[in-house]
Amino acid sequence: MNKLNNLIERFCYQHPRFGIPNLVYYLIGGSAIVYVLDLISYSGVAVSSMLSFNRALILQGQVWRLITFVFTTWGENVFYFLLGMYFLWFIGTNLEREWGTAKFNCYYFLGLILTVIVGLFTGSASTSYLEMTLFLAFATLYPDAQFLLFFFIPIKAKWLGYIEGGLLAISLVMSLISLDVGGALSIVVSVLNYLIFFWPELVYQVNRLRGRANHARQPNVIQFKKASRELKKQNYTHKCTVCGRTDVDYPDLEFRYCSRCVGYHCYCLDHINNHVHITEE
Repeated sequence: MNKLNNLIERFCYQHPRFGIPNLVYYLIGGSAIVYVLDLISYSGVAVSSMLSFNRALILQGQVWRLITFVFTTWGENVFYFLLGMYFLWFIGTNLEREWGTAKFNCYYFLGLILTVIVGLFTGSASTSYLEMTLFLAFATLYPDAQFLLFFFIPIKAKWLGYIEGGLLAISLVMSLISLDVGGALSIVVSVLNYLIFFWPELVYQVNRLRGRANHARQPNVIQFKKASRELKKQNYTHKCTVCGRTDVDYPDLEFRYCSRCVGYHCYCLDHINNHVHITEE
């Protein structure tokens, strides 16, 4: 994964003008045209049916379907179509601004190529899962960005990303149960595309969390937290382990903590350098 990611990063650095600038506008414009043509079609044949992915017809020479099917995956409901277009615009423009045109195009077209390969193998293809992973990419880059769930509940992008990841996992399980090989593979290649681009970041976050967990299990940290809890029960903050004086009784007295003693032990200035070091609890 790291090698693929480094290869893509190097390619994008060396070819910053690669790809189609403002790609998301072309995706939205094409989808809108197809949607409107389907609405006003009086012939009984939807325009989207002539553009959707169909392996048999592709093999007969209708190769334009390898590209045009990206404009046919939004359904018929006007509300969901408009909402989908808004999110595609919002997420796509932010990703392109963050990554640059080259990397955003690499992400989308690599996912599209993988989806087409799955479609040629299974007979059907859709970019719906690819577009879902676009939001995962956004949530990874902007975890604290806030959305209004149901238009009034504020929620951060990272939590929506977790929800979407869970929905992808459920869809994968349901596809496997129903023996929908095409659906399962579409999910797998879309998530694989996401992992190729975010593997180093995900590994870093996992190691960071693991480091925090290991730090929290260290004896000195445990002792520190234990002593802090005990101090909160008292009416003082510092108490000398030797003489028992506290910062409440002697507010002008300074206190220090000995790094050579085992545990978390406080001493006044008179005893910080004049005490027997505690070697065990």
